[in-house]
Amino acid sequence: MRIRAALVSCPGGPFTVRDVDLAPPRDDEILVRLTAAGLCHTDLTMRHGWRRFPMVFGHEGAGVVEAVGESVTGFAPGDTVCLSYRSCGACEQCKAGSPAYCRRSDLNMRGTRADESTPHSLDGAPVYGNFFGQSSLATHALAYASNTVKIPADFPSALTAPLGCGVQTGAGTVLNVLRPTPGETIAVFGAGAVGLSAVMAAVALGCDVIVVEPVAARRDLARELGAAAAIDPGDAAAPPTSPAHYAIDTTGRAGVIGQAVRGLRRRGMLALVGMGGTAELDIMTVMANGIAVRGVIEGDADPATFIPRLIELHRQGKLPLEKIVAEYPFEEVETAARDAASGRTIKPVLIF
Repeated sequence: MRIRAALVSCPGGPFTVRDVDLAPPRDDEILVRLTAAGLCHTDLTMRHGWRRFPMVFGHEGAGVVEAVGESVTGFAPGDTVCLSYRSCGACEQCKAGSPAYCRRSDLNMRGTRADESTPHSLDGAPVYGNFFGQSSLATHALAYASNTVKIPADFPSALTAPLGCGVQTGAGTVLNVLRPTPGETIAVFGAGAVGLSAVMAAVALGCDVIVVEPVAARRDLARELGAAAAIDPGDAAAPPTSPAHYAIDTTGRAGVIGQAVRGLRRRGMLALVGMGGTAELDIMTVMANGIAVRGVIEGDADPATFIPRLIELHRQGKLPLEKIVAEYPFEEVETAARDAASGRTIKPVLIF
């Protein structure tokens, strides 16, 4: 079938909407017509370092099932769904209820199916995709049962899409990993989509939240979302805060991670969720204070159960996602990417 997809044709190249061909779903695949797709920092980062082009990215899809393969159970045409990351369901991590740490991480990062085929093509030449088992920056995507979650049909698609990764990561880090009690303090470094999702979740639990963010508008939004304090990291005159029970770094920057460690009280925990390179920690500070450092993927969430939980939190007024989402027509995907990269937009969502 002929679809429209946002292609990246070379490392660091722009998203360009083109007509491409998409093969019918195989036995284990689900064909989804996209109604919305979030743009995530991972999409923007990976287009610079990906290895095979042209490529269709996108891993925060929302839409409606149009067809299912013969071996797919639990889904039918007409189902409203959210797309997330893919997992194998058979390794020890998946069987232990931790699919975010699936041993088959290649399922999300191959750019092809397991047999090296790709369902996308352009004028007969292969187009790579299968990104996070979906490649949702397109009018249609092929997904799998492990990364497809049925949701209520009346839930807005613009709010559904970010649940698949960014919101799941931020909120899940609080709800699934840190699990603070009311009154405890959480310091969140970086007030992008992931950081502000963590803020909303922590506020919903009754925590005192401190946000460290250089952009004034984002500090203002953090306070609006319930943060007790929002600090400019470059402001030497900022009043000191009490050491935090927990910290979340969404930046992946070495200097920020060091600052997060220093801001923790004894026996505190730092969750690392931002993509980055290497960071040096003061070992004696970590040891003497009994600090735990924990890496987190996808908020330790199982999408099948956690995405419905996030929807329920929104219905209760505890996860006001509309405050961080900005909608763009699909054809303006490159504008949305530039706005996200510049910090002008917190969570761009493309509408089909």
